[in-house]
Amino acid sequence: MEQWDEDEEYEDEGDMPEHKRPKPKMDLSQFDPKDPEGFMKMSKKGQTLMTFVTLHSNPTREKTEELSSLWQTSLQNSHVLTDRYLIADDRFIFMFKDGSQAYDAKDFILEQEQVESMTIENKPYYGKFAKNKPNKDEL
Repeated sequence: MEQWDEDEEYEDEGDMPEHKRPKPKMDLSQFDPKDPEGFMKMSKKGQTLMTFVTLHSNPTREKTEELSSLWQTSLQNSHVLTDRYLIADDRFIFMFKDGSQAYDAKDFILEQEQVESMTIENKPYYGKFAKNKPNKDEL
């Protein structure tokens, strides 16, 4: 397969497989050391990123499907493009083609009443109405 793709010429960088695209240039002079999340957002620009969303109160698969579909539509209406995949009755994945948009979507998702947590890059963020938030003293 690699030999087949070796001589492949792409008209546009967007047509290239993600692992062959050049990484976007980051201007570190704009980086605020007090905002590590801003750095993560900047570093994920143009890369695919998956986030995991967990709901509380043991919803049915149908309820999770309904809520995640509604939130996906709301995000898309705000020009945040995402794909959605159910992985359990109370858990689903939002996959962002532009990983920086995951951080834009995070604030919206965590405000939803049914959200327990959202995990981005192995870092959990807890919803405003989460039932099992860890204490601030933990960690």
